[in-house]
Amino acid sequence: MEFDTKIAVLVLDTLEVWQKLNVTAFLASGIAGAAPDALGEPYVDAAGNEYARLLAQPVMIFSAGSTDLLRARRQAIERRLICAAYVRAMFSTGHDAANRVAFMAESAESPDLIGLALRGPKRDVDKATKGARLHP
Repeated sequence: MEFDTKIAVLVLDTLEVWQKLNVTAFLASGIAGAAPDALGEPYVDAAGNEYARLLAQPVMIFSAGSTDLLRARRQAIERRLICAAYVRAMFSTGHDAANRVAFMAESAESPDLIGLALRGPKRDVDKATKGARLHP
């Protein structure tokens, strides 16, 4: 199936594996929350048990350096893409409200990004992720 939009998650290449997975999960949930139209229908198994809806299109996961993350963020803002961000300070918090305080304390020009998720027209997401490489 061909999609008009693209979802991409960029994670800092120097993170531990558990951190990359954690950040990716948080960021994907951000896209789902900001773009409910990106979700498919609920899943139902053969016994009739219902499961939650998932994003209805593939999510491309990229490994990125700090420069790539900042560049992608600038492109996302300029192109008005849906954007979810995760900064390093959020690892030291214990709950959502503290995450928002840590996020607000970051420099608006150069936050210490360790993860970024984007959704928007394919062409724009491709331009924003240029320079990052698909995660191995």
